Amino acid sequence: MQQRSLGPFTVSAIGLGCMNFCHAYGAPVSEAQAQRVLLASLDAGVTHFDTATLYGFGQSELLLGKYLMAHRQRFTLASKCGIHAVTGPDGKKMRAIDGRPATLRQNCEDSLKRLNTEVIDLYYLHRWDKTVPIEESVGALGDLVKAGKIRAVGLSEVSAATLRKAHAEFPISAVQSEYSLWTRNPEMAVLQACAQLGVALVAFSPVARGFLTSAPPEPALFEATDFRKNMPRFAVDAYAANRQLLPSFTRLAQEAGCTPAQLAIAWLLHQAPHVLPIPGTTNVAHALENAAAAQKVLTPETLAACEALINSQTVQGNRYPDQARSEVDTEEIPGT
Repeated sequence: MQQRSLGPFTVSAIGLGCMNFCHAYGAPVSEAQAQRVLLASLDAGVTHFDTATLYGFGQSELLLGKYLMAHRQRFTLASKCGIHAVTGPDGKKMRAIDGRPATLRQNCEDSLKRLNTEVIDLYYLHRWDKTVPIEESVGALGDLVKAGKIRAVGLSEVSAATLRKAHAEFPISAVQSEYSLWTRNPEMAVLQACAQLGVALVAFSPVARGFLTSAPPEPALFEATDFRKNMPRFAVDAYAANRQLLPSFTRLAQEAGCTPAQLAIAWLLHQAPHVLPIPGTTNVAHALENAAAAQKVLTPETLAACEALINSQTVQGNRYPDQARSEVDTEEIPGT
């Protein structure tokens, strides 16, 4: 697979996002299935694996720690801090955004244990806690680098202005943001800021939360724990309008000699050399399909046709509901 720079690391151009195993898209898969996807991805040349404290409240990290760490020298490990589990009034676990230095240090210690490793290669602040100056949170992560607990610092879902403030405090290696044909917000400023500062842009949800695939989701079949149930783009009227874009997109993929998912991922790779998509999946065949997108070369005509068909004006609905929108710091395109 082609290689790209991720801060001080050289990794596969396409990574694997490990949220899907146990978080946000319905019931968790079995450990055996997660193991199959992890090892098949590694054998396919994927060397960038991305997880987080939040995913399954530590379960995703435990899966990587159990099934991937025997191959620790073959891949670059990324995880995230700053969103973790707390016990709610009803005794159930709930998520909390907390960017205080002491919390981040504890998050790191907990992640190291779950991941069964002595050091995390790339450690992101999962969300900027707006009650804590970004310099304080990033300074704490910089101290973890100096202590040998992590090797590089990243940020997730931040604006270009916040990135620049953070980078002045301690060098930022990567910014992770939702980026795909149907979510173009990074193009407003952060994509360019990353290029100027030498920062990688790690694109999550590159196939639009399953929308830009051969088998787009049916919202009526979402499980109660699937967070897409509350996403405006999957609401009845918006999704009906968005589905009308798919036949033309599928034809573009066929003309390009690839699947819709491969076209979506390859489009991202063509945007800039510092863009690294991390599609997630619980299916081995899909993992191999996604990894093969690195081999796809798209013509300028195909790229232009994709962009004209699926963009912030043609896609209906915001990418997040109001609560989630209030928690991110990214630039917003009106209506997205």
